[in-house]
Amino acid sequence: MVWAAFVLLVLFILAFDLGIFSRESKALSAHAALVRTTVYFVLALAFTVFVFFAYENKWGGLGIYAQPETEQGHELEPGAHPASDLPKNGWEAAAQFFMGYILEQSLSIDNIFVIALILGYFKVPAAYQHRVLLWGILGALVMRGVMIYLGIELIKHVSFTMYFFGALLLFTAFKMLFAGEGEVDFEQSRMIRLTRRIFRLHPAFVEDHFFTRIEGKLAMTPMFLALVIVETTDLVFAVDSIPAVIGLTQDPFLVFTSNVFAILGLRSLYFALADLLGRFHYLKYSLVAILAFVGFKMLVHDFLPHSQTGLITLISLGFIAASLGVGITASLMIPEASHEDSEPT
Repeated sequence: MVWAAFVLLVLFILAFDLGIFSRESKALSAHAALVRTTVYFVLALAFTVFVFFAYENKWGGLGIYAQPETEQGHELEPGAHPASDLPKNGWEAAAQFFMGYILEQSLSIDNIFVIALILGYFKVPAAYQHRVLLWGILGALVMRGVMIYLGIELIKHVSFTMYFFGALLLFTAFKMLFAGEGEVDFEQSRMIRLTRRIFRLHPAFVEDHFFTRIEGKLAMTPMFLALVIVETTDLVFAVDSIPAVIGLTQDPFLVFTSNVFAILGLRSLYFALADLLGRFHYLKYSLVAILAFVGFKMLVHDFLPHSQTGLITLISLGFIAASLGVGITASLMIPEASHEDSEPT
């Protein structure tokens, strides 16, 4: 019942957003986007309070977990791994949800950089960008729900999954640290080539429509191509971000809801930060540190005292907050060295 109620809440928020805020095709101002971002953040805080009371009082069975099979007199299946990193009370559940939300929201900033590149590459008019992002979010919610379920099930039944996810996060952190900022040719994407084989391409935008007709035959507009790349990009980011949240908590409800709240605010966050993306030039190093920290935590998972879940959660939350604070503060206080300044005279 709690899962069903949450899904209905998400559908209500999306319907309200689509019906009230997105009725007209017009560019969203930075002020309006900042207001919506604040509203979504307040909703996340309110849900954090709900998580505390729900897990403290075991509403709908939240916070009640099946005992490992070894404790019931049965042997685990080969390679099976009992669940751990689960909250023992309402405080731990609330902390794990909020920590997962902040982590996903932080990683979304990196996603926003790529989305800005995609919309700019396909020259999507500012008045139509919100429509691409809205449908991109709807697709992301479905994809992430499936991936979270598969990730949790793998950890439950395959012992080395936790180590694989930890190594994946360390590799992602290393790759992000040394990643360049060269231009990307999205036309070379396999998804773009596949989409072009399936649909004819109308060369121009037709208002905010994804499809139109050429000589009576269905054809896609550049809007749909941009949507395909946005969805593909989110899938790639999810491969990194979902293991990161699973590294903080293995409660499927907390992993899913923290992801959903971060994704719901992604569209407004994009427009709120669209003109400020270049200023967060040191935030990348904060994300590298966070991913490396969570990856290392997953690798040493079996050696951590599971009786100290609350302390470990508090340390993780403090590290994430400190890393983001340092990255944002450094970005605002220390100007980025331009290429002209770095070139010898």
